[in-house]
Amino acid sequence: MPSGIRRVVFLGMGSSRYAARVAALRLRAAGIDAVAEYASAASSYPAGPDTLVVAISATGGSRETLDAVARYRDRAFVLALTNRPGSPITEGADLTVPMLAGEERGGVACRTFQHTAALLLALHDRLTGAATGVPAVLRRTAEATSDLLDRRGEWLEAASDLLDGPHGVYTVAPAERLSSADQSALMFREGPRRAATACETGDWSHVDVYLTKTLDYRALFFPGSRYDEQAMEWIRERGSTVLTVGGELPDAKAAIRYRHDDDPLVSLLTEPLVAELIAARWWLDQS
Repeated sequence: MPSGIRRVVFLGMGSSRYAARVAALRLRAAGIDAVAEYASAASSYPAGPDTLVVAISATGGSRETLDAVARYRDRAFVLALTNRPGSPITEGADLTVPMLAGEERGGVACRTFQHTAALLLALHDRLTGAATGVPAVLRRTAEATSDLLDRRGEWLEAASDLLDGPHGVYTVAPAERLSSADQSALMFREGPRRAATACETGDWSHVDVYLTKTLDYRALFFPGSRYDEQAMEWIRERGSTVLTVGGELPDAKAAIRYRHDDDPLVSLLTEPLVAELIAARWWLDQS
């Protein structure tokens, strides 16, 4: 990549944008102008030599992302992040980074989402000069992922039953890991076709709290926000159902813990697996 990058524009849709939104927040906190755009937006930042455009598409063929990146080719440095080298998203790109996630036979972005988030951590370190220790984070993430998979017989059935309500599933996560809530809600919609909505923890008290009064509200909650207790006050008062992942909160019905869940970066890369497995179980039950 060229030196002198001042601005980063992430382009993607769906889970690609979910991962990018968290990456953009991390870059802004490090002093770099960064934004995660809907690739479908009619316009964004203008192209320029100090702009890095990161076009993310696991399949390499997302129409919206292809249309958006066309505005930047030959006018800014374009990095294509895809699971299919040689796909249309790589055409004319200055650099292609493969996700190396393998084939996802179910057609749902799970490993590709995890690999995208991991590669964006590495990009953060490259652009900022930080020493996050990404290789060590990835080793701990592999151990955490294996732990959840190996022990799913201990928690999956109970967790599935706890969230199986008549009014859908609500997912809640702090801004720094909002991709976990977004991805989890998408898994419930995309696999078993359940109603599901994601919310940021602090914002929850302003936008989702109202639903706890009228619905059988069941939430998959990712702790770690300074506003966890604020949300739990309402949940406690109204008798709503909460399942936490990676930590415990007073009055939650249950908690799923896993190895290294005290590391926020490991959590970022690991915790959506819980929703992916629950969604897969519901999906299989329908067949």
